[in-house]
This record gives sequence, structure tokens and C-alpha cells, in this order.
Amino acid sequence: MNVTDPIADMLTRIRNASMARHRELTLPSSRIKREIARILAEEGFIESFSATPDGVGEALTLRLKYVEGRTPVVSGLKRISKPGLRVYARKTEIPRVLGGLGLAILSTSHGIMTGSDARKQNLGGEVLCYVW
Repeated sequence: MNVTDPIADMLTRIRNASMARHRELTLPSSRIKREIARILAEEGFIESFSATPDGVGEALTLRLKYVEGRTPVVSGLKRISKPGLRVYARKTEIPRVLGGLGLAILSTSHGIMTGSDARKQNLGGEVLCYVW
């Protein structure tokens, strides 16, 4: 399947799986998707992730996390920079999501990182998505 925006596809799959209360989610893997999954795991939005060979490419398996086994930890995901309209932020303009309760994921010259890490390193970049 040819997808125009694979990051938006990943976010939609996470959103749908968490609303359907699935424990695991499998999707096609890429370097950017693995880095986003790493950040989500480090920040406590998902339990874990793993990349496994799957035929021609790799498959990325995410274990979703729930509060008391019922309410999804991920309550919202929003794609910001899209293929048709790229959104960039200077080091002084990095957005705060829900007053600091959520996180912004940025693609910087030093790799993909959270907005708070980019602020600490004085880096700007492309705002990929918001997670809360």
C-alpha cells in the first residue's frame, strides 16, 4: 500500500487502536517511525516497541499503555507539519502542548526529539506532531 504521509498513518493507527483498546499494534517500520516510537516509550505514552523483519521490510510493533487497564494513556495525537504544508519552529518558538502536559515532537538537525529537549539544546526544526 502506498501512503502519502506515513507519519500521519502511524498516528491514526495509534489513535484507532487505543480507542478500540487493542493491546498491540503492528505497522510498517521506518527510521522516523522508530524514533517517534522511542520518544513515545521514553515519555510513557506507550509501554514498549520492537522492530522485527517482515518479508521485504520491517514491522514495528507497539504495546499500548492504559490507565487501570481501561483508559488510554494517549488521549490525543495531532499531525502538524504535513507534506502539503511544512511547519517549522525556531528555537524560541517551540510550542508547548497543553501548557506542558503534552509534548511536541520535532525533527531537528540533531535528530528527532521532543520540544523540551530541543529547547534545552537551543535547536529549532520541523514540528512533526503533538501528543497529549
